[in-house]
Amino acid sequence: MGTVLTQIGKVYLVGAGPGAVELLTVKAHQLLTTAQVLVHDALVNEELLTLVPAACEVHAVGKRGGQASWAQAEIDQLLVQLCQQSKHVVRLKSGDPFIFGRTTAEIQALKAAGCPFEVVPGLSSATVAPLLAGIPLTDPVLSSQFTVLTAHDLEQQNWDALAKLSVLVMLMGGRNLGEICDRLLRHDKRPDTPVAIIRWASQPQQQIWEGTLLNITQQTKGQKLSPCIIVIGEVVGLRPYLQP
Repeated sequence: MGTVLTQIGKVYLVGAGPGAVELLTVKAHQLLTTAQVLVHDALVNEELLTLVPAACEVHAVGKRGGQASWAQAEIDQLLVQLCQQSKHVVRLKSGDPFIFGRTTAEIQALKAAGCPFEVVPGLSSATVAPLLAGIPLTDPVLSSQFTVLTAHDLEQQNWDALAKLSVLVMLMGGRNLGEICDRLLRHDKRPDTPVAIIRWASQPQQQIWEGTLLNITQQTKGQKLSPCIIVIGEVVGLRPYLQP
């Protein structure tokens, strides 16, 4: 049964998953195909945009490093205005809405204006990308845990603690790959620790690089890595055994 839309405006904060249409949740798909307005991020797969009705009003509000982009306050205000126009708005975000996103700010703005909203979870690339590359994040022998972190601001992280963990999954780290490896090595992470980089996970242009902390920077020299997921840990070495 499809999602029932009410007669008042409402904003749906929807996770788009890693990009492939088949990895949308059923509810996300239903909302896209009935949306009156779509407000989407830069990393959302363009194929998803074809699911909305022809009459759907579309706003691209993506944030990309080094490029002109919308301020978060402007996005917040846009969502409020659209909702107050009694429109059903899909705010489409890459991955899951709350994994290193700015969903909290948008919810606060909607609540302050008395606008109805609903959060629709999405598959996070933090877990999907390694799986699509044949990398298990846990293993009975090699890893009893994994840690997901943003590598956007390296100064926020405790590198001494991170170097002691068995598996690291890093988002937004493509531009800082060399510094990430250097910091882990300086904190006594083994130089031969396996590393995998998965770019555009689940999409036709997906790319995968594999190496170690010592050589992955050289292996990817001259390559554009963003947007990517970086996996660091012995589980990366299981790829050859788990791929079809």
